[in-house]
Amino acid sequence: MKILAADKLSDVGLDWLASQDDVEVDSRPGLSAAKLGEIIGEYDGLIVRSGAKVTAAVLARANKLRGIARAGVGVDNIDVSVATARGVLVMNTPDGNTVATAELTMTLMMALTRKVAPASASLKGGTWDRKAFQGTQLAGKVLGVVGMGRVGRAVAARAAALEMRVLAYDPYLAVVPDEGDVEVVKDLARLCRRVDFLTVHVPKTAETEGLIGAEQIALMKPTARLINAARGGIIDEAALAHALEAGKVAGAALDVYTAEPPEGDVHRRLIEHPNVLAVPHLGASTAEAQEQVALDAAQQLVEALRGGDVRNAVNAPGFGGRLPEVLRPYTELAGRMGMLLSGITPGALSRVEVSYRGPIADMNVAPVTTHLLVGLLAHCVDEPVNVVNAPVLAADRGVEVETITAPTSRDFANMMEVTIHTAGGRRHVAGTIFGTSSPRIIELDGYRMELKPVGHVAILLNEDRPGVIGRYGTVLGEAGVNIADMTVARMTGGMAAVGLNLDAAPSREVMGKILAIDFVTEAHVLHLPPLEADDR
Repeated sequence: MKILAADKLSDVGLDWLASQDDVEVDSRPGLSAAKLGEIIGEYDGLIVRSGAKVTAAVLARANKLRGIARAGVGVDNIDVSVATARGVLVMNTPDGNTVATAELTMTLMMALTRKVAPASASLKGGTWDRKAFQGTQLAGKVLGVVGMGRVGRAVAARAAALEMRVLAYDPYLAVVPDEGDVEVVKDLARLCRRVDFLTVHVPKTAETEGLIGAEQIALMKPTARLINAARGGIIDEAALAHALEAGKVAGAALDVYTAEPPEGDVHRRLIEHPNVLAVPHLGASTAEAQEQVALDAAQQLVEALRGGDVRNAVNAPGFGGRLPEVLRPYTELAGRMGMLLSGITPGALSRVEVSYRGPIADMNVAPVTTHLLVGLLAHCVDEPVNVVNAPVLAADRGVEVETITAPTSRDFANMMEVTIHTAGGRRHVAGTIFGTSSPRIIELDGYRMELKPVGHVAILLNEDRPGVIGRYGTVLGEAGVNIADMTVARMTGGMAAVGLNLDAAPSREVMGKILAIDFVTEAHVLHLPPLEADDR
């Protein structure tokens, strides 16, 4: 696989890529968007930091591209919606920057309240003036942390260690974090009224842009100070500049800006204000952080391109971390169940119902459902389908997807059941894993069976009468197609289902002969991917 590093990447990441036998890496930092668009068609994977701009125009020419890894957290420089529609996986590396960003946040807060930067500049200028730089201690003060993700929690823990009282606001926070003594506040306005310091640690989205604006700043004490080491624009820059100039807040420390480098009147007013500590986006600028995010980006991109775990995906639902070992084979099973159902059910897909039963029901089964959608849609749409765009393609086609979980399973430790509805009718299939990794179809429309969903598979429905198996064997034998395995299921009412694993693919003519047998009602042949181990 060919991978392009389009921004300057730590040698640790580049060296790791170079050490992989199946990877060819090109390091070409500083490319313009136009030049990146010219060459991107050669590459399977792309690694960027914040400099390279992966625009819709670039992605339109990325015919081979399957994955983008951002060595850092923010993906503002990547058109994620276009990447998603094209089936390109976008990942970030949130863990590598956590400590560095949290430490910078604390550094900014300390330096701001103790007036370190102006005091240093004064002394360097030849003036000894201790009285002009009297500061305020942090112990006993109230810190408001907006956003309790990785960085927010790390900041809260460090602030608590400094004997600050920490208030946390996060509309998506389900449980109280255990990083020190943290009080969760459900209302942002209430938090703003109480804080001495406020720091933001949320991603920049349509919902968070301007989250701390004129209304929120007006609620704060005139002695309050604000810190932004997350993304420019989460704190409204114009509102902050006005509040500082009017004396409505005591100060601000900024590491990020809506334009970088900062430009325009508002940025000038902020940076030049005597009560503002401004630094040039240093959040991840430690040697350790740069090495870690480079290595994380390289490793998780290659792992995803090899077909392994998908980690820290920002555009693949449920793919946030490494899958539990017990759940991994169910992604394989789900894809095959989807392929089987789409291969034997005519008509446009309208609804999918997925049930997970047993201990797996308590796990994050979203990736399994996504693999099911890949299998269902792969032969129904005229574009490549993968775990990135399968949910989008399903939604675009009006397919409803419902997931049901139950802690117990009637016959197996774990199992999953899928019911699909199409214009041609309704179909149901159930599956499980034998041993640790062997997928099996155990039910089809009420027929109990044991079918290996691998290789060349025939699904035959027929009247339950003597001589059926012999007739199938004769037709296939005359065509030189050997039956490797067979499962037969009977139902009350005189019908039966036969599942065959075949050594070779029967031709359309052969399947036509089978369907022409007077007792056969349905005859389908499927070509499913092989498994890595023959004994599965």
